[in-house]
Amino acid sequence: MAIANPISSGPNPVPKAHKSRVLLIGSEPRLSNAMEGALTERECRFRHTAGSADTLRQLRQEPYDVVVTDPDTSIPEDLALLSEIRTIRPGVRVILLTQDSTPEEIIAALTANVFLVKCPPFDAEEIADYALHAGADADLPLGIEVLSARRDWVSLRVNSEKLTAERLVEFFKGLETGLPEEPREQLMMAFREILLNAIEHGAEFHPAKVVEVAAVHTQRAIVFYVRDPGEGFRLDAIPHAAIANPPEEPVAHMQLRETLGMRPGGFGILTAKGIVDELIYSELGNEVLLIKHIA
Repeated sequence: MAIANPISSGPNPVPKAHKSRVLLIGSEPRLSNAMEGALTERECRFRHTAGSADTLRQLRQEPYDVVVTDPDTSIPEDLALLSEIRTIRPGVRVILLTQDSTPEEIIAALTANVFLVKCPPFDAEEIADYALHAGADADLPLGIEVLSARRDWVSLRVNSEKLTAERLVEFFKGLETGLPEEPREQLMMAFREILLNAIEHGAEFHPAKVVEVAAVHTQRAIVFYVRDPGEGFRLDAIPHAAIANPPEEPVAHMQLRETLGMRPGGFGILTAKGIVDELIYSELGNEVLLIKHIA
């Protein structure tokens, strides 16, 4: 699932006074040129480094907010570099670019508090957006706490910011490498919609509120669990959502949303329900299971 401008329209805009300082490792020509243009548009200061040793030297000489790794290095190599980076600049955010990944490597990156992992295709505009936000939030907690890091059971607590949700979607993509590309993208779309619903409606985008998330793999299914801190809801009591529309009026809720002064949308639950095999809410309505059968 390509996410165009994934975080530019979120509830927490980047403070204009802050200009992110970014180190770009490696010199892959097409990506480097595109990244230079994208970072310049966002008024980010940046510098290229030739490799790990040069990166550490630059960090000793000058503080940087964000390091974007060489896409030709592996996740284990980048995590080893991250360990060294933190002895020099503990607060640096790392955006890890890699040609491929395993679920175990993604879990290792989550546990190591990597800001983001991206696999091809690389979108320079998207990566620059993440770098901009990562630098602006360099003094804040990363927002993802790992509770369980087993391959078949990853559970987390995440803060209630749209940026955190988009980052988590990228991490979870890497957990589902056993699925073909299109079903994987569709499944992540469903998870994203439910997670954003929890953050927006359950936690009201309040950064101090926490959403609990888990990804569980069984022999026959992939299960996502999301629990928000809100009061919950009943599916028959949300007329502003598309799930409540009668079949003959698929967009009836849009007029109600406009009347209530709500943003356009309301298709999240309906979209997710059409992708996964089972969508199960708790009685209170603030917990949900998304189940996709794989065998």
